[in-house]
Amino acid sequence: MQAYPGDNASHGWTQGVLAHPCQLAEIASGRISFREAGGDKRTTMPVVLLHGIGSGAASWSKQLESVGQARRIVAWDAPGYGESTPVKPCSPVASDYADVLLSWLESLEIERCVLVGHSLGAIIAGGFALAHASRLAGLLLLSPARGYGNASDAVRDGKRDSRLEMLRTLGPEGLARKRSSNMLSPTANDEARLFVQWNMSRVIPKGYEQATHLLANADLVVDISRYHGRIAVAVGADDTITPPAACEPIARAAGVALQIVPQAGHAGYIEFPDVYSSLIEAFCRTCEAW
Repeated sequence: MQAYPGDNASHGWTQGVLAHPCQLAEIASGRISFREAGGDKRTTMPVVLLHGIGSGAASWSKQLESVGQARRIVAWDAPGYGESTPVKPCSPVASDYADVLLSWLESLEIERCVLVGHSLGAIIAGGFALAHASRLAGLLLLSPARGYGNASDAVRDGKRDSRLEMLRTLGPEGLARKRSSNMLSPTANDEARLFVQWNMSRVIPKGYEQATHLLANADLVVDISRYHGRIAVAVGADDTITPPAACEPIARAAGVALQIVPQAGHAGYIEFPDVYSSLIEAFCRTCEAW
């Protein structure tokens, strides 16, 4: 594992990442790198975790450790992240990622699951739910990004181009130094801040560029309004990237009340891992009983 600032053998996040090493799955379009826990828990519904635009599978290491005690749990590196093969289009849409997600789940012999999407991962989750609803027991969206597909051309192009220019100017490490603090609340501890910065510094430019286009092209509200399965939407009270007001239309389109996690920022599952693990596990149990 690449070290991050302050890394040492006893560091909690280091131990968590090392405990769930990266694995590779070969699929028709290439390969997907992922992390897994609870592989022997085959009597409970598996849960699949999709990270956001500046993240990766390693970000879920605390959830792998805790939720993996009760059920199989897998977290992918999205196409173009980690060692995962990028999608083919330069300017992809959610269905491009959803197709890869289906192939990956089939390679893992996961026929049905609870799908958890964070931020941009929620857009991919929404695209998958729209195309493959029968494969889902439930859909949990954490601090979901809506996307700019419903915005004017000027807004959509401006958001996309400014993010791409920042990546080209700063590179992954500079991007992480500039933007990683936005992922957490003002009260987040140093351990969480160091981990988020390390994780963001590992993004691969091509994959990040494609994900930026996905963000510009998507409208999660439209996809979610067409999905009629079990769904929940949650956001941190101190999230400044996808604040509660921005997540409310997504929850409304899903026909559910927006859950607000006190004190949490955008990457609340890193900042408050126990709280979010409990939220995920409770939603899984609800889906199993439904």
